[in-house]
Amino acid sequence: MKCFAVVRVGEWVKKRYFMSRSFSNQSEEPAVNEQRKTITDFTTPPLLRWTSINDVVMGGVSDSLMQVSDEGTGLFSGHLSLENNGGFASVRAPLPENDFSGYDGILLRVKGDGKRYSFRVRTDMLYDSVLYRQEFDTEAEQWIDVSLSFSSFRPSFRGRDVPDAPPLDPSRVFQIGFLISEKQEGEFRLEIERIEGYGA
Repeated sequence: MKCFAVVRVGEWVKKRYFMSRSFSNQSEEPAVNEQRKTITDFTTPPLLRWTSINDVVMGGVSDSLMQVSDEGTGLFSGHLSLENNGGFASVRAPLPENDFSGYDGILLRVKGDGKRYSFRVRTDMLYDSVLYRQEFDTEAEQWIDVSLSFSSFRPSFRGRDVPDAPPLDPSRVFQIGFLISEKQEGEFRLEIERIEGYGA
């Protein structure tokens, strides 16, 4: 397990500009004039402290890191390996503010690589406990908006659904994170412009 503050990536990050597109896991996208609560934009303090948790905890060799690019965006990247029965890479961070009562969900502004990712929410500060997850797809090299309603998060423990767990409580959003798995072997890259709570 690696714990670190976000740092800026070196000059190897290529600057590219693409047309913006929007995407939503839900049937309705957040309204333009709705209430928003910034969780992080990766430049405005306090910066979140991200921890890498990969399949090395079970003998795998995958690696991942969350950094801040020269453009001021978050960059979740690394290599997913299926060796030694591995197959997941993730990062997580505790939040300074935890109460999202009155909000409908989480809005992500991301540019991916065409792979599927999972956004995770924990309602406690424990290392290994029930979490709430929701998967989303990305479009290669395209900026998209992904809205994840709180009511659509599924309780999970070590990759398995926990149907008898209570629904996600928006007033107890203590940790957030990203994960890639599902045998998507190889290099991965997810750029994140901002993470927000959204509401009516």
